[in-house]
Amino acid sequence: MRILLNGVGRIGKAILRISLENRSIDIVAINELNSNKQNITYSINYDSTYGRLKNKFILKDNFIENRNSKIEILNYNSLFDIDFKSLDIDIVIDASGAKVDTIKLKKLFVKAIFLTHPNQDADINVILGVNGEKLDLDTHKVISTSSCNATALLPILKLIDDNYNIEYGDIVTVHPLLNHQKVLDSACIGSKDRDIKCNSEFGRSATQNIIPSKTTTIEACSFIMPNINSNTISSHSLRVPTDTVGVINVTLIVKKDCSKEQFLELCKIYENNQKFDILLNNREALVSSDFKAETFTTIVDHRFTDVKMDKMIKLVIWYDNEWGYASKVVDIIKSL
Repeated sequence: MRILLNGVGRIGKAILRISLENRSIDIVAINELNSNKQNITYSINYDSTYGRLKNKFILKDNFIENRNSKIEILNYNSLFDIDFKSLDIDIVIDASGAKVDTIKLKKLFVKAIFLTHPNQDADINVILGVNGEKLDLDTHKVISTSSCNATALLPILKLIDDNYNIEYGDIVTVHPLLNHQKVLDSACIGSKDRDIKCNSEFGRSATQNIIPSKTTTIEACSFIMPNINSNTISSHSLRVPTDTVGVINVTLIVKKDCSKEQFLELCKIYENNQKFDILLNNREALVSSDFKAETFTTIVDHRFTDVKMDKMIKLVIWYDNEWGYASKVVDIIKSL
């Protein structure tokens, strides 16, 4: 399938790099608001987090080329300005992060549009390990691949809920800094995409502070598992001065009795029988940077796994919020 990638920011570039590593999907065009195509080429070749490409691209006219790939660079302000029929595009991966009108998206001349953010109005929100088998291009055209946090969290929540019935709980996401934050203190930050008019905390220096914030993680989970919602699980976020790899602190109260030994065995069975790189059981003395570029997205750190009074399950979940999440977007498309 011929794919157009809309946006090569942090997630878009990770998707592109993963696809290039194993030729898993065929990205034939990139649409990017940045009109400096030489700069686009440079930013794809070099990355401060994941290093530089060995097989670097060069710019030739409106294409970037290396030994294995040739990708057309487009500069349209909107997906609705693109002639997909003449480009012979089958699938769009929208990694722009911008708000979209799903009704208008359904009219685009393509088989499917994948949104790399949660969207309640999408035909389906998909997380591998939770509901990936339900994806069907005959009935789903606008498809959300949810968020990095929900992709990490929901598979383990489903595993626990299926076996022990979650009653209520709390999560704290510890998330690396993002591009909308400021290097030094500034005025408050607004974001149309996030429905934020003025966030004073995000106007503070992202490199000097741990910044508390709200998180949409549980809301994103509820789009897929309605019983996992803000009425049953409370949540907040701490934004920290690291480049990538997040961690989620999870506390759950379950209805059915559970022992630590039972839960560890459940995780072992899951890891040994999964189809995709989802759950990874860790017992090593590792830190966040050790999980950089890890494709497994629900890394359960059993140094901190505990069960109290047969009812309270305590977990720590690691995930690479860029590379890990992007790898699942690629896996979802590969599974079609």
